[in-house]
Amino acid sequence: MPILTLHDLTKSFGSRAAVDAFSLSVEAGEVFGLLGPNGAGKSTLIKMLITLLPASAGQALVAGYDIARQPMAVRRCIGYVPQALSVDGTLTGHENLLILAKLYGVPSRQRRQRIKAALHYVGLESVAQRLVNTYSGGMIRRLEIAQATLHHPLILFLDEPTVGLDPVARKAMWELILQLRRDHNTTVFLTTHFMDEADALCDRIAILYQGQQVAIGTPDSLKASLHHRDATLDDVFIHYTGDDLATNAIQEKGNYSDTSTTRRSAQRLG
Repeated sequence: MPILTLHDLTKSFGSRAAVDAFSLSVEAGEVFGLLGPNGAGKSTLIKMLITLLPASAGQALVAGYDIARQPMAVRRCIGYVPQALSVDGTLTGHENLLILAKLYGVPSRQRRQRIKAALHYVGLESVAQRLVNTYSGGMIRRLEIAQATLHHPLILFLDEPTVGLDPVARKAMWELILQLRRDHNTTVFLTTHFMDEADALCDRIAILYQGQQVAIGTPDSLKASLHHRDATLDDVFIHYTGDDLATNAIQEKGNYSDTSTTRRSAQRLG
């Protein structure tokens, strides 16, 4: 049984459909990537799936729970790492995790061991008592992963998980994502603008353009769909979303906000 099922999921703002009748099925343990230009609807789709934004039409089931009728059950079985900073720099790493353990309802008798295990898993045991505002960008992202997985979610949503990270920290984050899938069969649903990241991590990819799914498949099958020998995912992205920059500039919505969020995140993490 798929862990994530979407059927004609739609979100409209006035007369514009930010996500237009999107259907999808994701299997347990899969690393699934969602690609698309700014304004394509990626963040809107994730916000519906994590119950932060109500759908206008359609249905989605997360681990068998309906996002509209059973939002609390959905929240208990997911983890979410947003693009923007989600830790408190004035607290230590341990204190950030303790707060999240209480919010997630981790039983008090289990908190100490659960936090210790999470810190060990992401390689932050030695800096657990340091203030987070002394952490590097890569350490902050690893702490956010620890926060999001503290309650052992079935599915982890990552919105631009490596934005603002240097190449070494990006590679470490890739390894952590794959380790979560390998060790705990965690399903990972991520958005990214890095084609090499999608190629390295994702079992399958969907491309979203103007709110609609325009392609889906494995990285290799999508590259093969272009019918030329040395096609890359960059080529696939351009092929399915168009390469007319003037047209895209007119059609994309919310670009100032998207750019502002990305740059703030990059500045904080860098």
